[in-house]
Amino acid sequence: MASKPAFAQGAQVEHQKFGLGTVLSCNDDYIVIKFDDHGEKKFVTSIVLPSLKKSDRQPPVEKRRATRKKTAAPAASGD
Repeated sequence: MASKPAFAQGAQVEHQKFGLGTVLSCNDDYIVIKFDDHGEKKFVTSIVLPSLKKSDRQPPVEKRRATRKKTAAPAASGD
């Protein structure tokens, strides 16, 4: 039977080198964390656990790209 993952999906963590991040997935073998300033990183769980600590911060709001509405070009008048 598999053991409970060290960190649940969505958990907020702090890494000694990469700073604050959000756990995307975690199992006995690997943990994937999306860091605020360093993007996604995948670690071997047993190796990285000593470098991680839980953070009590609120999860960051995902930044969405502003989409511009395309305006139709005025139709050329053939008068």
